[in-house]
Amino acid sequence: MRASLFITCYNDTLFPETGRAVVRLLERLGITLDFLPAQTCCGQMHANTGFRGEAFSQAKRFVQLYRDTECVVIPSSSCVAMIRDQYQGLFEELGNEELRRQFAALLPRVFELSEFLTDKLGLDDVGAYFPHRVTYHASCHGLRALQVGDRPFRLLRKVSGLELLPLANLERCCGFGGTFSVKNAEVSTAMLDAKLIDVLATGAGYCTALDNSCLMHLGGALHRQKKAIQTIHIAGILASTVEHPYRAGQ
Repeated sequence: MRASLFITCYNDTLFPETGRAVVRLLERLGITLDFLPAQTCCGQMHANTGFRGEAFSQAKRFVQLYRDTECVVIPSSSCVAMIRDQYQGLFEELGNEELRRQFAALLPRVFELSEFLTDKLGLDDVGAYFPHRVTYHASCHGLRALQVGDRPFRLLRKVSGLELLPLANLERCCGFGGTFSVKNAEVSTAMLDAKLIDVLATGAGYCTALDNSCLMHLGGALHRQKKAIQTIHIAGILASTVEHPYRAGQ
């Protein structure tokens, strides 16, 4: 099977180790990966701040780049939610019928990473090894928009050596929300503080999620408070094996 990796601008700029982890994981599973260097942003930050024309430009670029691919894998539920929830409306708003047709054909082939592994490949056990205590934070886009459900839990429970610890109030937002955390800093901080109480109460060594945006928000606060718990994208856990164990930053 062939798949194209849409790494997202967030990961490309701030968390390149996540992209490398996705590549190691999928190639280990026998997937032939393509990477199109002309990819840019999904357009979410433009759409959510009212820049509809700029968001349309990014959506158009995404469809034109990936319309002929077998499938697209994206390690971010936030970006997948943007594609599923807003692209159709953008194309309708700007009256491009050809793009609407191409997007409709492409959309069933666009997967968030945990969806790709469980739904497309039919896997729960990817042969990972991560001998640590881990808790899982359900990011809002994965929980509410994509409704990924138990897919991440099924994958994590099959990781050899991993002890999965339940997180109280799983449905609560961490308070990041992109520009929300900038425009509403006090509210965002209050939400973050509440989430950190639950994260720290687990006694986990690692907190994982489908989105590095949430993990950056959580990780920054944990670092400032000098807490020992670390954050890690789920791709980093699933890419880790006995032969090639996880090492931060790699």
